[in-house]
Amino acid sequence: MKKRVAIIGSGLGGLSASIYLSLSGFDVTCFEKNPILGGKASEILSNGFRFDTGPTLVTMPFVLEDIFSKAGKNLSEIISLKKKDIVCRYFYPDGSVFNEYSDREKLLYEFENFSGENRNKLINYFNYSKRIYDLTAELFLFSPFLDFRNFFNLKGLRTLFNLRQIDPFRKVHQANSSFFNSKKIIQLFDRYATYNGSNPYKAPATLNIIPFVEFELGGYYAEGGIYRIVVSLIELAKEVGVKIYVNSSIEKIIVDRNKIKGLRVNGVNENFDIVISNADLFYTYRDLIGETNLKEPKRYIKQELSTSAVVFYFGVEGDSSNLEMDNILFSENYKKEFHQLFVEKIIPEDPTIHIHISSKKNPKDAPSGYENWYVMINAPSVEKLEININEVKKVVLNKIKRMTGNDIGKKIVFEDYQTPEILEKRTSGLFGSLYGPSSNNRYSAFLRQKNKSSVFDGLYFCGGTVHPGGGIPLVILSGKITAELIKRYEK
Repeated sequence: MKKRVAIIGSGLGGLSASIYLSLSGFDVTCFEKNPILGGKASEILSNGFRFDTGPTLVTMPFVLEDIFSKAGKNLSEIISLKKKDIVCRYFYPDGSVFNEYSDREKLLYEFENFSGENRNKLINYFNYSKRIYDLTAELFLFSPFLDFRNFFNLKGLRTLFNLRQIDPFRKVHQANSSFFNSKKIIQLFDRYATYNGSNPYKAPATLNIIPFVEFELGGYYAEGGIYRIVVSLIELAKEVGVKIYVNSSIEKIIVDRNKIKGLRVNGVNENFDIVISNADLFYTYRDLIGETNLKEPKRYIKQELSTSAVVFYFGVEGDSSNLEMDNILFSENYKKEFHQLFVEKIIPEDPTIHIHISSKKNPKDAPSGYENWYVMINAPSVEKLEININEVKKVVLNKIKRMTGNDIGKKIVFEDYQTPEILEKRTSGLFGSLYGPSSNNRYSAFLRQKNKSSVFDGLYFCGGTVHPGGGIPLVILSGKITAELIKRYEK
């Protein structure tokens, strides 16, 4: 008889796990408390506009290719991923602009022209980033990491013997400053620490693996938007036999003598052999099990949380010809911005802004003559964050006008927004944290919650708050790793 698996949450990690497990012969049911599937990678449809609510960039497309190929499908026949010519356009307070070209020669020329530094500095930096990837990816991204015994194999020993080369003893900012003189280029590469909600002035330089993933493996967009990926995974999951339910509130994980027995869903007890939580770990223990005085939630809550976000979704009249699909408007004082996020725990006075306009590549995302602006700033993850949303909006719009010349205030015909509080209610992420614990110490990779519970038999975790981390490819890998562990321990 097939073992029954329940998945709490329909984020990319949960959908990934459901597909891999169903293909391996498990009876899988996925429960989503919201009326729309996708978790953080949801969408807003209103007044002719479409917005992705979460991630905006696709990297490591081979991760997506794997999940479809396992089901006998060809990704390119289902989702059209296009490599971006300009992955991102960076705006600086002094009016200068840097284009992150996908083409290597264009990028090197842009780097030399912008920074006044020799292109070999950038080449050396990418070689350094690639070295970190080569030494860590197999161990920390593609494999389960349950404990330090992971090091006692060829992959692990190779990483240990080359420990200094993965740069865990320097901070991201410190390492980047050793490669470049240009403060603007240093700021650009420091920003990659925010890809998992961390502080470049505290996080280990091992995070400098991220530029390799984006610059060397490529940055892509999906025709039809990021939510097209979600829809395709939902369709695939149903095709391979996964049962998916929306508006299904999980009230309790049923446990008997440290063994998972099932779930209480909308007031009804259902028996399951295995439960995977695609929700935040602390929420899972506190709200669904009713236990926080256990080693996993205690360790989790002791760590510094990653950032949350305030996101505005603007339907804007007109065309912003000087903006790309993705744009970054940097702050004047980056160190102060992170001090305000992680120490003062307030919305930064001068926040770095991410503007994503998917209608530039997907015209159907906005009516003719309009654009869909996704405008995001980082925010601290704290229990009670005081936000005057109108004041934040004013700061953001003034900065956009000042740095790009686009005065959109009176051109906004539709708007919505998301705050850490809204994000927590919708996704159950603790205090609206996007990635769970941050990577603000050198041991973060080892402290990250493992995919298999060490407390309850039959309880597993996947998603952006656990191993291997956040972002589209890593969350999908999280689901795959969880499925592999279940096949190993529960078959």
